[in-house]
Amino acid sequence: MSTEKRAPLDRGRVADTALTLLNELGLDGLTLRAIARELDVKAPALYWHFKDKQALLDEMATEMYRRMVAGTALDPGDSWQERLRKTNRGLRTALLGYRDGAKVFSGTRFTSLVHVEAMEDNLRLFTSAGFTLAEAVRAAQTTYLYTLGFVTEEQGVEPLPGDRREGFDVEERARLMADFPLSAAAGREIFADYDKHFEEGLALIITGIANAAKGRGELRDQPPHTRS
Repeated sequence: MSTEKRAPLDRGRVADTALTLLNELGLDGLTLRAIARELDVKAPALYWHFKDKQALLDEMATEMYRRMVAGTALDPGDSWQERLRKTNRGLRTALLGYRDGAKVFSGTRFTSLVHVEAMEDNLRLFTSAGFTLAEAVRAAQTTYLYTLGFVTEEQGVEPLPGDRREGFDVEERARLMADFPLSAAAGREIFADYDKHFEEGLALIITGIANAAKGRGELRDQPPHTRS
């Protein structure tokens, strides 16, 4: 009989194991039974920590966010535009690190206040620039939802970077749509060059936020070194 002591089962260990299995099984295959098997426990043991799969997803999303911000200090010299770019680039990178990462993150709630310090700092940056609190929230939420939706679609084509699903061949799509040349050519703008297209879409949204705020005459001038 082995005398090796097993690490105690807690929420953190279960979430960590679930995230490890996610790349192998995907969200649909990630069952409590599969996680329990990996942990060498019976499935009912997990219900002491999570009442259902959604509760587990909440903890997984919280751990994903915790890993994303670990050791990342916010730059007090950022303009609000720079902050939106940095936070959404960081979010996309974090989500792409897991198969179905965007689906896991979508619709979840954090199980701790791991996000509050960054949120407070971001809102302070926006309101100092002249946004109302409501406008600051809307700007952050809109770019967040753009990133989440973009990565959801991106991972629908490439579950993991470089691993393209069958049926998303851009050239084959163009051939089938030969009678519709604009739609055929659009495939290269939809199903390829994701890094480039993410940046272009994010820039469009940030420009729109800036133009709307300037139209209301609410933005204060920022020091030249922080403009972007």
